[in-house]
Amino acid sequence: MEIDKVYGIIGMANRARRLVSGDETCERTIRLGKAKLCIAAENASENTKKKFTNMCNYRNVKLIFWGDKEMLGKFTGKAVRAVIVVTDNGFSKKIQELIGE
Repeated sequence: MEIDKVYGIIGMANRARRLVSGDETCERTIRLGKAKLCIAAENASENTKKKFTNMCNYRNVKLIFWGDKEMLGKFTGKAVRAVIVVTDNGFSKKIQELIGE
């Protein structure tokens, strides 16, 4: 797995406005059916992990636990981010391919 490439794709998706971050925004995007991939940081709280696991299972959205909150935040141009959602099929497939899912 090439970690730098994954973060690069996340940054590109963010600049292309095909990525949302933050609990509430991600939750809204999943509920609206626009989410293609949800990535939760491995060091996110257990409550956050459980919440998004249940939500993604119910809405049939792929969920990956990967990375850490600080790096996800850095590459989305924000502070710390525990959850991000990709809304584009192309970016979603490329990230999953690089992570090995």
